[in-house]
Amino acid sequence: MVNVTELRPGNYFIDENNLYQVLDILLNKTAMRKMVAKVKVKNVRTGTINELARNSGYMVENVRLDKRQMQYLYDSGDFLVFMDQETYDQVEIPVERLTWEKQFLKGDEVVEITSYEGEILGVNLPAKVALKITQCDPGVRGDTVNKPTKPATLETGLVVRVPLFIEEGEEVLVRTDTGEYDSRA
Repeated sequence: MVNVTELRPGNYFIDENNLYQVLDILLNKTAMRKMVAKVKVKNVRTGTINELARNSGYMVENVRLDKRQMQYLYDSGDFLVFMDQETYDQVEIPVERLTWEKQFLKGDEVVEITSYEGEILGVNLPAKVALKITQCDPGVRGDTVNKPTKPATLETGLVVRVPLFIEEGEEVLVRTDTGEYDSRA
């Protein structure tokens, strides 16, 4: 157990049977009152972001998440299948829990899987991934003052806006936090 005022960004804790990740914390001490900790948290299971206000002395259970490197194998329709690199155990994660992450996963890619007491919580993607363009219209000369872009379909089915000079068949880097084009690979 740890005092809520001792939490720092990146810590994980359990409060009222919910597993949270600390995003930010603000400690407020005014005269003749206990210190109040306003903690901006992300519910790890649901993905919602909330702000909790707790008085100094409020105790929460500090936890550590297990992180393992696993290789993405394939999409079976209802599940995404990953394999542990050391034990060769296969893990199935429901597709609906990884709808965002699925757009950036291609076969044989190694990602970090986080879990808590055997419950798989999610997939940590790298900041940028290299994906090949499978369909893209040729660029048309014209307005080049306003950084014109065109839609491009990537090998995972994700559609991003790319500059006019990018051609079909090229590999591009895509940011996994926003899903936007970053640069050529």
